[in-house]
Amino acid sequence: MQKAIRIHEHGGPEVLVWEDVPKPGPGPGEALVRHAAVGLNFIDVYFRTGLYKPPGLPAIIGMEAAGEVEAVGAGVTEVAPGDRVAYATAPIGAYAESRTIKADRLVKLPDDIGFETAAAMMLQGMTAQYLLRRTYAVKAGDTILVHAAAGGVGLILCQWAKHLGCTVIGTVSSDAKAELAKAHGCAHPVVYTREDFLGRVREITDNKLLPVVYDSVGRDTFAKSLDCLAPFGMMVVYGAASGPVPPFDVSQLAAKGSLFLTRPTLATYTARRDDLVWAANDLFEVVGKGIVKIEINQRFPLAEAARAHATLEARKTTGSTLLMP
Repeated sequence: MQKAIRIHEHGGPEVLVWEDVPKPGPGPGEALVRHAAVGLNFIDVYFRTGLYKPPGLPAIIGMEAAGEVEAVGAGVTEVAPGDRVAYATAPIGAYAESRTIKADRLVKLPDDIGFETAAAMMLQGMTAQYLLRRTYAVKAGDTILVHAAAGGVGLILCQWAKHLGCTVIGTVSSDAKAELAKAHGCAHPVVYTREDFLGRVREITDNKLLPVVYDSVGRDTFAKSLDCLAPFGMMVVYGAASGPVPPFDVSQLAAKGSLFLTRPTLATYTARRDDLVWAANDLFEVVGKGIVKIEINQRFPLAEAARAHATLEARKTTGSTLLMP
């Protein structure tokens, strides 16, 4: 037996239960990974509340972790026992001391990337990678808007985009978060609790507006974000921290300048192993060179996942948060 966090029903943080579960063994094509650190992400909240549906209940949630391969099943060639690995893809199951996962979903860690850094950056970092490099491939000279700029993905987006030659406008909820975002490449932090981010975008761009908005907030920011876009601009909704975007009339996209709207996911962008490995290696390179620094600003015992979720949902976290088995 081993310990894991499971949900037996959907609801608030209190439904996260620390309990004994059988320790799995790897089947064909699978690897057994002993977790050293588990990443906390907003997608975990979505699975806990039922916004995203797990395959069944009870369920072990969690999408991201790093650790060591303990054993492999028949036919596995991607990894071997003793390898240091990380992952940030479906299926859920990371909130456990160990778990089995398809070996082709694992990536080997470079020697200069530790377990905690890996667990703190894989999902958020590969999300930033596909957003900046594939969904809308930013270029030097672009001015872009990043919502939740002091969050885990936000801090990575700010640093990476600045490295690529972009000017970053970022929304944050407090002066302290504004300072944090600014220290990580956000040229224009906007404290949305007292400033109108649309007005600031118009001011900063001299009413030229933006080619892209990266929005993980959803309902509360969507409408104004569309108005931040120049003709042919792209609205990228990749999360729903404030709730899902309600249905809207797509003719607004025409009226506001032939805009593009997309709702991408990391799962789609890394479904092919070649794409997964490329995204991970691209991330490892910018972190290894110090271009992107991973800020681990909160750590909780895995057994206290409920407290971690409550802290995350109260928007009291910055950067990355780890759950330690």
